[in-house]
Amino acid sequence: MTNGKEMDVARKAKIIEWLKTEMLEEMAQLFRGLWEGRQAKIVDGLASLIVSSYLLARRMGVGYRELDETVLEKLKTHKRDNHQLEEWYGDLSSLERHLDGR
Repeated sequence: MTNGKEMDVARKAKIIEWLKTEMLEEMAQLFRGLWEGRQAKIVDGLASLIVSSYLLARRMGVGYRELDETVLEKLKTHKRDNHQLEEWYGDLSSLERHLDGR
């Protein structure tokens, strides 16, 4: 007979696997939206991926703030390394300003 702790571990593992599956479905939705050129489907797919990323991070023991700080640090690293999207369009600086403004 299994105890409550073993059931909790199994449940947590199942939730993580479910979130990973959700992310794959959301990625497929995004790709369909890109293929079809449907802005609403593209935005919905991107938003769903972001939400699922936060939820998966939380299930893995990573807090929302820690994830946000890591994203900001990654933006700074890419800018320092002269990422092409920064050089050509200033996308990384734009995103960094947006995230800092929240």
